[in-house]
Amino acid sequence: MNPPLIYRKALELCELSRAIASYVTHNKDLLKLYQSNSLRDIIADSLLTDTILIQQQIDRAEKSSNPVVRFRTTRFISVMIRNLQGYTNGLEHHGVNEKEYLNLLRIEIKSFKKAFKKWSKTLGKHNGEGNWGYQDYLGY
Repeated sequence: MNPPLIYRKALELCELSRAIASYVTHNKDLLKLYQSNSLRDIIADSLLTDTILIQQQIDRAEKSSNPVVRFRTTRFISVMIRNLQGYTNGLEHHGVNEKEYLNLLRIEIKSFKKAFKKWSKTLGKHNGEGNWGYQDYLGY
């Protein structure tokens, strides 16, 4: 069985983010970026973390039949998409001169966002409140 288009788009986004992070960071050990004092490394780490979280949330929504869980995961993914756009801008403003790479990432984020909007409509509607907290994300 093929994974849904949204999951494949999330994987593509993650792969591109990983490639860009490894290119723009001073620390080439991507697993230790969070330990760096460099703002560029910290932004790259956040970029990678959020693309991984997006994949996890898509999987969570796909496996759940609970409309509240589905709603909350789509809200969380929306936040992550905005974060990715901000990280891209942050890298640009923090001296990444290779604008074409950042523009590729922007195009991929835009493509993912379009697929995300289409996918989220297939999950159904939620009539409850739109407020959620960190505990909800963790599944408490």
